Amino acid sequence: MNNPVLVLEEIHRTFIQGRSKLEVLRGTNLQVEEGEIIALVGQSGSGKSTLLHIAGLLEQPDEGNVYICGENCNEMNDDDRTRLRRHNIGFVYQYHHLLPEFTALENVVIPQIIAGLDRSEARMRAHELLAWLSLSDRESHRPSRLSGGEQQRVAIARALANAPRLLLADEPTGNLDPSIADGVFAVLMQLVRGAGLAAVIATHNHELASKTDRIVTLADGILVEGKP
Repeated sequence: MNNPVLVLEEIHRTFIQGRSKLEVLRGTNLQVEEGEIIALVGQSGSGKSTLLHIAGLLEQPDEGNVYICGENCNEMNDDDRTRLRRHNIGFVYQYHHLLPEFTALENVVIPQIIAGLDRSEARMRAHELLAWLSLSDRESHRPSRLSGGEQQRVAIARALANAPRLLLADEPTGNLDPSIADGVFAVLMQLVRGAGLAAVIATHNHELASKTDRIVTLADGILVEGKP
């Protein structure tokens, strides 16, 4: 492959709690190639979400470098980081975070319009994604009328709406029943593989993690290859 979409170099992140320091990441390194799906595992509180936030340019490290699509993000201003995040990174969270006052279709259309796409093109793209996710008959429904699995599938469509090169997912099936989680994860994997994205998926589910290309474990602030 040799086309790294995400490179993290010697990432350090420390939080201050009262008079003590909590060193969450201490020299963390990661490289994710184009078309590669990586499972990120580790105990609760190990720093998986912090790592994803840094990789997704939502948070800055205290030390270290973040490269996305070959660009050094440490040298960017806020506007440039926002531009890169909007066009090249998709996020899926444990909770769907859909806009409750908008329909499933509108939730997928809105990020595309924000990114500058024409409304008609955005709607066409949203129709296609929701069809792929077997949600064509739920397009006009607001989130409150969707099941948990349907809401998360809409969130996946939204994350992929702007055709990102990197997908970051933080416990994307953590709030779902096991039977539903398996189906949602399978759809997510299918779409990511079909689009040839680089992906990092944080999960506690080792059975689901085993279906990815590679597993990395975050322990004591450092990433190591393989299961814990």
